[in-house]
Amino acid sequence: MCRIAGIINRSMPVEAMKVVVKEMCQILKHGGPDDEGIYTNEINHLVLGHRRLSLIDLSAAGHQPMTYRNERFVISYNGELYNYPELKIILQKAGCLFTTASDTEVILAAFATWGADAFAKFNGMFAFALWDNATGDIYLVRDAAGIKPLYFAHTKEGLAFASEVRAFKPIAYLQTPHPHWQVFLMAYGHLPEPVTTLKNVHPLKKGCYLQYNTATNLIKQEAFIRYNYIEQINNRKEAIELLQQTLKKAVKSHLIADAPIGVFLSGGLDSSIIARLANEQHFDINTISLFFEDNKFSEKKYQDLLQEKMSGSHYQQLLEEGSFHADLPSIIGAMDLPSCDGINTWYISKFAKQQGLKAVLSGIGGDELFGGYPSFKRITAALMAQQIPDALLRSGRFSGAKKIRRLGYLSIPGAVGMYLFLRGQFIPSEVADYLNASEEEVWSILGDEPQIPYIGNLTPKNQASWVEMNLFMQNQLLRDADVMSMAHGVEIRIPFLDADFLRLSLKICTNIKYSGKNNKQLLIDSFKNILPMQVWNRPKMGFTFPFKDWLLNDKYAESKTGTKTAIYHKKFTNGMLHWSQFLTVFLIENNTGA
Repeated sequence: MCRIAGIINRSMPVEAMKVVVKEMCQILKHGGPDDEGIYTNEINHLVLGHRRLSLIDLSAAGHQPMTYRNERFVISYNGELYNYPELKIILQKAGCLFTTASDTEVILAAFATWGADAFAKFNGMFAFALWDNATGDIYLVRDAAGIKPLYFAHTKEGLAFASEVRAFKPIAYLQTPHPHWQVFLMAYGHLPEPVTTLKNVHPLKKGCYLQYNTATNLIKQEAFIRYNYIEQINNRKEAIELLQQTLKKAVKSHLIADAPIGVFLSGGLDSSIIARLANEQHFDINTISLFFEDNKFSEKKYQDLLQEKMSGSHYQQLLEEGSFHADLPSIIGAMDLPSCDGINTWYISKFAKQQGLKAVLSGIGGDELFGGYPSFKRITAALMAQQIPDALLRSGRFSGAKKIRRLGYLSIPGAVGMYLFLRGQFIPSEVADYLNASEEEVWSILGDEPQIPYIGNLTPKNQASWVEMNLFMQNQLLRDADVMSMAHGVEIRIPFLDADFLRLSLKICTNIKYSGKNNKQLLIDSFKNILPMQVWNRPKMGFTFPFKDWLLNDKYAESKTGTKTAIYHKKFTNGMLHWSQFLTVFLIENNTGA
C-alpha cells in the first residue's frame, strides 16, 4: 500500500515539476514511509511520484515507479491485487517474463498484454497511474469498489493527480476552493463524491479509468466494471454455501503479504467472522481490539469470547479519556477531506502500528450488503413519505424532533434525498443560518450534486443497500479508513468487498438476504457455527466511542472555536447538538478549504 502523485504540464519546466512532485510526495510520506521514487519524462513533460509501504516483495525490486518492456510502460501504484498469483500464471503462459515477485509487475504485464481490458480482470483494491511511452497516454485507474482514493485535476495546464487532496497544495494554479464544500459538509457530515475542498480537483469514479493524451491535452473516462443488483439466487441453502465458500476464499487472498498482518476485532459480528476465517488460514493470527472502562461502549466481553476460540496473538488496548484529549489535534491534522467520523479508525490503526503490523483486515461492508443498519427497516416508510408534496415535507423544519426536521430532505428526488433524510447532519435552514446564505440557495446546491443513477427499479431493501454502499460507505467509511490508517502507515484490507464476494452478495434475492429474526440473519446463519452465540445473538452496537462526554471536556476543541462555533459549542454542552454536528462546524471553522 502506497501513495502516488504526478503532473503533466507542458508550460512548466520539468525541473520545476520535479520539485513540485517531490513536495507532493513529502506531504504523502505518512502513507508510504518505506521508500520514495520519482520518474521523469522530459520529452512529454511528465513526472510521476511514489511513496512506498512495503507489503509484497519487500526487496528493492519492488521500488516504484516501476518500468516494463524497456521502459515503454511505467506505473505508480497504490494498492493490492489479490488475484495476482493466478494472473501471473496466465501471463507467463502468454509469454510474459517477470523479474520481481510483486503484484505491481503483474499489472504492467497485464496491460502490455490486454490493454485497458486488463483492468476488469483485477480483483483487489487499487489506484494507479500507468504511462505508455509509445502512445503518449497515461491511464488513471481506480478499483471497482472504490476502496482506494485517487484525485485528479484536468485543466488547460495539463493533468495532475494524487492519492490525497492535500497533496495538491504545492500546485499553485489548483488552489481555488470549491465554493460550496461547507454546505455539503454540514448536510452530509462528509464531502460526497465528486465534491472536494478544491474547485478543480475531483475523485476518479470507482471502477473507471481516465485516459489522458499528452499531445492533445484531452481526456476520456470509461467504466471498466460496474456492480449491479441482479437477483438470481433464491435458495437459502445454496446462498449460505456460496457465502461460506466465497468469503473464506476472499479472506485467504486478503492475507497475502510479506510483512506482518492482522485483523481488527471489535467484537461485532462482521469483524468476528473475518477474524475466525483468518485464524483458519493463519494459526498465529494477530488481532487488534479497543475497549473502554464505560461498559455502554466497551465490547471487551465479546472480544474475550472470540479470543477463547482463537489462537495467535491478541492485543487489547484500553482507551482512556486522557489519550483522546492528547491526541485530538493529531487526529484532526490527519484528516485529508473533513469528516465527522474516523477517530475510531485512527486509534485502532495506531495500536496496530505499535504492534508492528503493516496490514489489517476489517469487517467494513457486512452491514451495507446484508442489512445491518436501521435504514433497512425505515426504507419502505421513507419511500412512501417521498410521495408527499414537497411543501408539506419541508414544513417540518421547525419541529423539535430531528427526524421530522429531516423529512424535508425527501423533497430531493431519488437516493440523495433518501440518504440525507436517513443520515443528514443539518437541514438546509440550519446550513443557511450558519453560512449566512439563503435557504433556497442551499436547497439548489444540494439538489445539483452528487448526480447519481436512478435506483427505483430495485427492491426497497436493495435501495437501502445501494444508498449505504454508494453514499455512506463510499464517501465516509472507506475514505476515513484509508486516510486514518495510512496516517500510521497501516493498510486496511476489506474482504467483504472482494470482487467475487461482492458479485455474489448482489445476486441473492431480497427475500433470502434480508429475512430473519436478527439483522444480517443470512450472514449469521452462514457463519454462526464458528462464533459464540453471544456474539451474533445481541443488538448491534457499532464501533463507537464515548465521544460526547470526552468532547464536552476537551480543552482543544473549546479553545479553537471562533465566534460562530462557540455558539454551537454552547449548544453542544447544553445537550442541544449531537457531538458529530459540533465536530462538523468545528472542522469548517478550522479548515481553509484548500
